[in-house]
Amino acid sequence: MSLHAYSRVWVHLVWATIERRRLLDKPAAAKLSAYLHEYAAQKGIYMKINFVNPEHVHALVDLPTSLCIEDMMQFLKGGSSHWVNEQNLVPGKFGWGRGYGVFSVSQSGVPAVGAYIADQEKHHAKVGYEDELMTLVRKYGLEWRDDRENR
Repeated sequence: MSLHAYSRVWVHLVWATIERRRLLDKPAAAKLSAYLHEYAAQKGIYMKINFVNPEHVHALVDLPTSLCIEDMMQFLKGGSSHWVNEQNLVPGKFGWGRGYGVFSVSQSGVPAVGAYIADQEKHHAKVGYEDELMTLVRKYGLEWRDDRENR
């Protein structure tokens, strides 16, 4: 067994607020974005970029060898929702929806995905969150399931 582990596993993360409600105004989104960077670093997760939209988040991270995807998402979603409520960033109780998307990104694709995340505001002037997520799901050869059918 090697004494060193080398890993570079870039993933594009997407998750939404509960019921996809547009709860995060620009000031709250900016504070949450900064918090996500700090919190990820505390958990040993390198977050290259994130963008917090009113009802969803995009992030590009390098998955550390010490975490599985489920644990990483639990840290990011659980820690950030607790922080949003603690800081009273939105009226009422804040929470993230149950699901998420995690999409692999090649090393050569990191600049393009980073630019896509940075350009979210412009992108969402034309395309809604659900259409965006549906496109990503299908691009990766996955089957789209509308979570509203389970309510």
